[in-house]
Amino acid sequence: MAKELGVGIIGCGNISTTYFSLSPLFRGLKVLACADLNRSAAELRAEEYGVKAQSIEELLQNDEIDVVVNLTIPAAHFSVSKAILEAGKHVYSEKPLVLTLEEGEELRRLATEKNLAVGCAPDTFMGGSHQLARKYIDEGGVGRITSGTCHVMSPGMEMWHPNPGFFFLAGGGPILDLGPYYIANLINLIGPVKRVGALTSMANPTRTVTSQPLNGQTIPVETPTNIHALLEFVNGATITLSASWDVWSHRHANMELYGTEGSIYVPDPNFFGGVVEASGRNKDIKPLENWDHPFGIANQESPQGPRANYRTAGLADMAIALTEGRDARCSLARSLHGIDVMTSILKSGEEGRFIELTTTCTQPAALGIEEAQALLR
Repeated sequence: MAKELGVGIIGCGNISTTYFSLSPLFRGLKVLACADLNRSAAELRAEEYGVKAQSIEELLQNDEIDVVVNLTIPAAHFSVSKAILEAGKHVYSEKPLVLTLEEGEELRRLATEKNLAVGCAPDTFMGGSHQLARKYIDEGGVGRITSGTCHVMSPGMEMWHPNPGFFFLAGGGPILDLGPYYIANLINLIGPVKRVGALTSMANPTRTVTSQPLNGQTIPVETPTNIHALLEFVNGATITLSASWDVWSHRHANMELYGTEGSIYVPDPNFFGGVVEASGRNKDIKPLENWDHPFGIANQESPQGPRANYRTAGLADMAIALTEGRDARCSLARSLHGIDVMTSILKSGEEGRFIELTTTCTQPAALGIEEAQALLR
């Protein structure tokens, strides 16, 4: 039986409910306390989920806490994660890990110095559908992946999010907000990236909020909202990635990968489930035979119907990896490589040239049925 790590949460906004409600599904961790700059927000979550509300300073000094989940806004991720490490605790951050490669390297230096772990969402690539795609690719179902396309495009966040302003500031935008899901899954399926090139733009310098409670408020746009990138992978594959909040509708699939022997159609990397399809040289596209992967089983209702949601799997995997002395799937090296990819895409858009990446990583270990079951209580 793996040791159970005490978990603290800093940041008690919308995303915190996911960690509070789903963490009890998993072995190896137990949420004990939460904190927020807004004390009333922490007290609300604490009462709702039966944990202790503390100040940030109190939580960082709490000897019962082994790992702290950083759910603050992206601009605060670096400073909060650094403070967590300096307090002698492991870090698991919401995406993006940091906003610059330099910040990420500083966290890596500090974590190495203190012999601490840093992990980062997204963990959706651990979902049943994406692991089925991984299994099919690993077994040579479509031959060697040579190219592909990814599209994540919508009108934007201001139509549904209660406080969308930060999405359009530096450190926001579709590539840093939604790109992590796609890049993490590409690393899962293909491996690390070698270089990137991109064209970037924004449709409008301001946006008007139509969600509540800020309906009618005008917010500035300070980061590209329309990105078209080309990624060259170490294995030679070339993938196009289009990420935009300036598109009202489209008919592009989320992710298609093309191999020497066929093609595979991967569902939205933002989610754990979905139908995986593939074809061979006969061009006959069919769903892959379903498998009973634990992280593909619907466990929640959504406006679109039942869906699988196992967010916190990456945190649980990191907690158990710490006790077993193995590599965590949502590791610092992979998260930092993802930051390198995304910030290099934005840099390429600014400078009009291809950017060679300075980091690399390995593919995470595949998560089969037995490995996923071992993470669950």
